[in-house]
Amino acid sequence: MFKHILLPTDGSAMSEFASQRCIALAKEMGAKMSAIYVVPAFHVFAYSPEMVTETAEQYKQYGEATSNKFLGFVQRAAQEAGVACTTLSVINDHPYEAIVQAAKDGGCDLICMASHGRKGVQGVLLGSETQKVLTHAGVPVLVFPAAQMAPAKPGASV
Repeated sequence: MFKHILLPTDGSAMSEFASQRCIALAKEMGAKMSAIYVVPAFHVFAYSPEMVTETAEQYKQYGEATSNKFLGFVQRAAQEAGVACTTLSVINDHPYEAIVQAAKDGGCDLICMASHGRKGVQGVLLGSETQKVLTHAGVPVLVFPAAQMAPAKPGASV
């Protein structure tokens, strides 16, 4: 059914859980995958130069190392499962925009991603990248909710 799945990751436990589920789905469907990690752009918010502790170059190196770590996890897991997977690291202050654009540019026909389950004030203040992707993506989006990751309660049926 689906031929090319885009998997956004942020390196969190929820993203790792979604990665495993997405890889299994891709394997079952015979689909290829692309994994994306979005690095926020470097900004300097200080009223004096002495307050800036990180340079743009240090931030770039940190972003590359973080990206390699998170995308490397997905790529290794996909390789172990026999699923073709490419990776993409993008700089953008709005992850949902980068995710939607990557899906469009890559010809992806499904986006699989985690939902962190932020509610209340935290959800309003931080927003939901998943919600924004759902709103703006031109392709289906499969969301793995945080509740799926929680261990089953004793005596509950699975």
